[in-house]
Amino acid sequence: MHEELVRDRIRTLHREAEEQRLVSGIMRLRRARRGAERASSRLRHALLRLA
Repeated sequence: MHEELVRDRIRTLHREAEEQRLVSGIMRLRRARRGAERASSRLRHALLRLA
C-alpha cells in the first residue's frame, strides 16, 4: 500500500512538472511574439519615416 502511494505521488509530481514546462513554454512564446510585434512596429514606423 505504501509503495503504491509513493508511486502515485511520483507520477503526480512528474505530471505537474510537465504541466509547468508547458506553461513556461507558452509564456516564452508569448514574450517572443510580443517582441516580434514590437520589432515589426518599429520597422514599419522607420520605413514610413523614410518615405
